[in-house]
Amino acid sequence: MTETLVILGSTGSIGTQALDVCGRLGVNVCGLSAHSNIDLLESQINEFHPRAVCVMDAKRASEMKRRVGGVCAVVSGMDGLLEIASMPEADTILNALVGIIGLRPALAAIESGKNIALANKETMVSAGELVMRRAREKRVKILPVDSEHSAIFQCLRGNEGNRVKTVYLTASGGPFRKKTKDELKRVTVSDALKHPNWVMGHKITIDSASLMNKGLEFIEAMRLFDLRADQVTVLIHPESVIHSMVEYEDGAIIAQLGVPDMRLPIQYALAYPNRPESGFNRLNPLTCPALSFEPPDTERFPCPRLAFEAADRGGLLPAVMNGANEEAVAAFLRGGLSFTRIPELIEYVMGSYNNTDKKDYSADDVLDADKWARDRAREYLGDN
Repeated sequence: MTETLVILGSTGSIGTQALDVCGRLGVNVCGLSAHSNIDLLESQINEFHPRAVCVMDAKRASEMKRRVGGVCAVVSGMDGLLEIASMPEADTILNALVGIIGLRPALAAIESGKNIALANKETMVSAGELVMRRAREKRVKILPVDSEHSAIFQCLRGNEGNRVKTVYLTASGGPFRKKTKDELKRVTVSDALKHPNWVMGHKITIDSASLMNKGLEFIEAMRLFDLRADQVTVLIHPESVIHSMVEYEDGAIIAQLGVPDMRLPIQYALAYPNRPESGFNRLNPLTCPALSFEPPDTERFPCPRLAFEAADRGGLLPAVMNGANEEAVAAFLRGGLSFTRIPELIEYVMGSYNNTDKKDYSADDVLDADKWARDRAREYLGDN
């Protein structure tokens, strides 16, 4: 059970829901971080009284210092983020940052002996082998917050020593599940941000629409649970009731079900191994919709196929793929790239990368590969 928590990314969707959970559980919050939303951060400071906060944007950090007037320490930039991630009084760090920026704070927290409640999937995609190795060496827990990986974690609990045949990773299919290839060429940013089941941040919502989110989660599942690629199967499950399933060697399948509410997996990670009363909405089997499943269509949605390829080739290619995807999503959100060209950009960058043999990589290697991918993506955007 978490007693004292730092939340990295407290003003985002996961961060704000995590603070709701902290209020319900009585978890002490000693540190918070935000990119630039100091209005919301200020209200969080007033409610939860952290000892220190980080604002990534230096100008906004100066404004935050003026506002709080010494109520708490205010730091900024990556150095400040690393400081917040290593606060001695914290026993757990909730990493709810978006993108590869979450890697260095995650490693810093592990080096400081903190358990990690992980909602930053890009860290695990780009450097999962490194992160898991250091976590084992430092004997800290990585507690998944993504609903799918939390579900897998729960289905594995109590079955240590039993062989897993298949992990079924479920996906809603996003807002464009029934659209044709021609229709996908005309979708807008506004269309892509209308997820049918979940309320999430912009980046993950676009990843869900392109199905790249499931590709990222495929790699994350392999790293978190030490699985081979052939042990993970993606299923489209439009109702978002079953959050994932685990099939054991004897043929039994254990599934975790619930309403689509991120506070439930957040609470499970923070309260682990306990299951306290939540007060959240509950799934009623009598009114639950019929449950359906279908395979992903990687012809209309190529992003999962690219992630499967990156997972198969390994090394630094997942970091390259992730960096290219982050640039593609950012370009789409600002109107500089059409929806169907997101996978085209990623495939171009992956196809341009030659250093795929490096297996024993460092954090610097990952960040170098990420920068290389972003540079190639920007060249592509400039040429097209």
